[in-house]
Amino acid sequence: MEAIRVMAGEHLPVQPACRVLHVAESGYYAWRDRPPSNRLVKHARLTEAIVGIHTASRGTYGRRRVHADTPPWHAQPGGVMPALACGGGVLASGV
Repeated sequence: MEAIRVMAGEHLPVQPACRVLHVAESGYYAWRDRPPSNRLVKHARLTEAIVGIHTASRGTYGRRRVHADTPPWHAQPGGVMPALACGGGVLASGV
């Protein structure tokens, strides 16, 4: 779906993109107009917190120290570590 959104943003027609990717147009538009899921919102907040911690350390904190400094409301299964891996590429290499 994201690929179709990118193509539509480049002013390419949605209908052929959906056909090529075997996606119903109605499904794409329903996905596009749906509000973000709770998980997506939570992941965005977590990524923001991780980037903030890393930036505040002037880029010296690696994934372990960022994890230790992450607020407790983020510390749960599937929370901090996956976001550290994809947090905008900031800590993907890890320390």
